Amino acid sequence: MRTRLIAAAQLILIFPAALFMTALIVRSLQPLQYEPAHSAQQVVTWYAGRMWTLWILLLALPIAVLVTGCATLLRGWNRDATLPQALRQSLTAIRSHLATLFVAATTLIAAGILAIVVLHMMAN
Repeated sequence: MRTRLIAAAQLILIFPAALFMTALIVRSLQPLQYEPAHSAQQVVTWYAGRMWTLWILLLALPIAVLVTGCATLLRGWNRDATLPQALRQSLTAIRSHLATLFVAATTLIAAGILAIVVLHMMAN
């Protein structure tokens, strides 16, 4: 149950950064006068117009997801002897650890977002 709560919290925490990254991709797919590129541009403009969004929504929250995700995965790997076995078993065993897979996915997404943001900050 604890892993499920962590997975849900991580999905909520990573959403703002994922929304921004998705908006960056969507706005580059077609001219800005067409939808959904126009709406995506509005999202990007909103984030860019507020300095706190960079620090909180694009850095602090993904760092929190990355740290809690790594800690949760390490804890689960060390405590749950069935987890390494489940990774080697069929999809039926993986379904029993669906919350852990969400934690792993959000952790990887957070690492990717942080890498993009830090590289962008270093380029400026």
